[in-house]
Amino acid sequence: MKIKSFLTAAVTIFLLAGIFTVPASAVTKPPKRQYYQLIIYHVANKGQEQRLDKYLSEAYLPALHRQGIKTVGVFKTANMDTATNKRMYVLIPFYTLTGFGNLESSLAKDKELAEKGSDYIHAAHNDAPYVRKESILMYAFNGMPQLKTPEFPGLKSERIYELRSYESATEKLYKNKVAMFNDGEMEIFDRIGSQPVFYGEVIAGSRMPNLMYMTSYSNKASRDEQWKKFGNDPKWKAMASQEIYKNNMQKLDAMLLSPTAYSDF
Repeated sequence: MKIKSFLTAAVTIFLLAGIFTVPASAVTKPPKRQYYQLIIYHVANKGQEQRLDKYLSEAYLPALHRQGIKTVGVFKTANMDTATNKRMYVLIPFYTLTGFGNLESSLAKDKELAEKGSDYIHAAHNDAPYVRKESILMYAFNGMPQLKTPEFPGLKSERIYELRSYESATEKLYKNKVAMFNDGEMEIFDRIGSQPVFYGEVIAGSRMPNLMYMTSYSNKASRDEQWKKFGNDPKWKAMASQEIYKNNMQKLDAMLLSPTAYSDF
């Protein structure tokens, strides 16, 4: 017993003195929060859509891949042919703001991009490949710090991606809505099977303060069923009734999107 007590005391002294340390490799660091750039192209007709498809699939995405950005999402307004507001979306993840800031200058040196993207790059003022282009910069939520690519057994062409934007009246109410996601809404999406792609705090955009997020579904019927589950979920009903979360969202925009054949997910 004396020997055991001695050893216990010795180990305690060594630990307190810092003689025994935990290797750095054994310490698990939380995943680094990503930044997301969402590029939105507004197009007027099939011709512009086809030119953008050619540029994005043959020139831009391969160039991003050469920059080490391996997972880029490209989407179109669902039922693009009949949609009134035709849009194409490019979602690009970054690990640092420096990576985002340096991208354009790096792409400007890419000879293959210049060659294969010539029709887009050198388009005439009266023959542009789009009507207007937007860019939104986001910072990933703490509760889901990195983009996740969904997994579905069915055809990629049948998938539905839902992009939502929640605008708030003030910065304080916006932060409250972000907290509501981190405190429970994201857990509900995960539990009911609505595969989230990202949740982002908009840090540069035209409709601030707002957040944006994207969920994904195997098809439109699945999307409708998942939202029904969400609306009936006891946890959601309990959260929605809490006074602390009242009036934290002023305007909702929901866009149903289809992935392009060349999108990375």
